[in-house]
Amino acid sequence: MKQGRAEDIVRELLSGAGITVGGPEPWDIQVHDPRFYERLLRQASMGLGESYMDGWWDVPALEEFIDRIVRANFKHVIQGDWRRWGLPLRALLLNLQSRSRAYEVAQVHYDLGNDLYQRMLDKRMVYTCGYWREAKTLEEAQEAKLDLICRKVGLQPGMKVLDLGCGWGGFAAFAAERYGCQVRGVSVSKEQVALAKEMWKGLSVEFILGDYRDMTGSYDAVVSIGMAEHIGYKNHRTMMEVIHRCLKPEGVALVHTIANNVSRRHGIPFIEKYIFPNACAPSLAQLGKAIEGLFVLEDLHNLGADYYHTLMAWWRNFDAAWPELRSARYDDRFYKMWKFYLLAAAGASRCRDGQLFHLVLTRTGRVQPDCRKS
Repeated sequence: MKQGRAEDIVRELLSGAGITVGGPEPWDIQVHDPRFYERLLRQASMGLGESYMDGWWDVPALEEFIDRIVRANFKHVIQGDWRRWGLPLRALLLNLQSRSRAYEVAQVHYDLGNDLYQRMLDKRMVYTCGYWREAKTLEEAQEAKLDLICRKVGLQPGMKVLDLGCGWGGFAAFAAERYGCQVRGVSVSKEQVALAKEMWKGLSVEFILGDYRDMTGSYDAVVSIGMAEHIGYKNHRTMMEVIHRCLKPEGVALVHTIANNVSRRHGIPFIEKYIFPNACAPSLAQLGKAIEGLFVLEDLHNLGADYYHTLMAWWRNFDAAWPELRSARYDDRFYKMWKFYLLAAAGASRCRDGQLFHLVLTRTGRVQPDCRKS
């Protein structure tokens, strides 16, 4: 396609979203390289993200720009060329989250460097959506979320808890400190496990490097906070079977997960390549199918609107810390990549293109718990 024709098409599409090329509004795109237009039409979301990293365009309020193009249904209007079918075919033919691939996301994302996450996250280093109902700060929102989860699963002193995908141990430490529980956490990230052991030594917590599929034992509560997004549609049932295997008959489980509005087999190509390899958030339909015959769904809570505030808080922390973080490891291209990741996710959350669910689960036959703590 000729460059002039591509520019006309993109300008018209953007205009339909209320976006003016070179306009004065904070969501108006500023195009620095005219090759952007053809690249966007040819490579869709990948072209949008990579051309931003390359400096071909910019926008003062990236999250508002993304909000508008998502509302205008760009992802269905701009499909890209034949190369976009590579990821869907891989997702269909392979298990992208098999045991052999389980550690890839840690190597690419979670093991980037604890220094990055220590500056971006709250003091407990909780890397999942906070609960902002009464919170004014990121610290308050994360503590409110952790306490909400503890109350939903009915934690009491002396209980044994399994944390699948424990991150840096924020939940485990909170449950041990505030509720007197013994918590075992598992993560595929060696950096997370190493720092968690150092941060929370002295508490009744244990952190192991491993795959959630290998977990055994008998626990009063099982939680998974931000792991289900990474396991893939072919493994949703497996995760639920692990929770079922490890949960005592009278126990309560909670799954905290980002969720797609529609069922998908793979993630967004840009996020798949640069941020979370092999990740794909489940839909409510996929989660419902995964628990069928294993669990009773006691409560479903949608915190999706809270993710916008969480992501914006992470962005502000990252941006403020950038002069200190900038190095040979974190260069200016990394800055733009990370900015695009955080603010594009914030924009998508702002327009409700995706949700954040809490599923409270019990084994069939248990008396219904008092789990509506929202």
